[in-house]
Amino acid sequence: MHELAITESIVESVTQRLPDARVVCVRLAIGRLSGVSVPSVEFCFGPATEDTGLAGARLVVDEPAGRMRCRACAAEFASDDLFAVCDCGSMDVDVIAGQELLIRAVEVRGHV
Repeated sequence: MHELAITESIVESVTQRLPDARVVCVRLAIGRLSGVSVPSVEFCFGPATEDTGLAGARLVVDEPAGRMRCRACAAEFASDDLFAVCDCGSMDVDVIAGQELLIRAVEVRGHV
């Protein structure tokens, strides 16, 4: 399951950037064409954060839709299928969105 390694990398990245912070929320963008299973990342997040500053943090995942641009006619269209077919009939398309795997935001608890 590569989602465990991905989740551990996310936790490590946040921990390295904010070593002394108490993280309360992590917001990710995992594109629908990324090949990453959002439910698996959500499942792995709790165990991956144990004994870190992210323990108990909430995970919010946005799933950007796929967007394609046809090389034949330059049309842009939505598709969550890597084998997309343009309305012109061409399958020669570039993926222009939907493959993201980003840490969009990290919310930390302030000192009170």
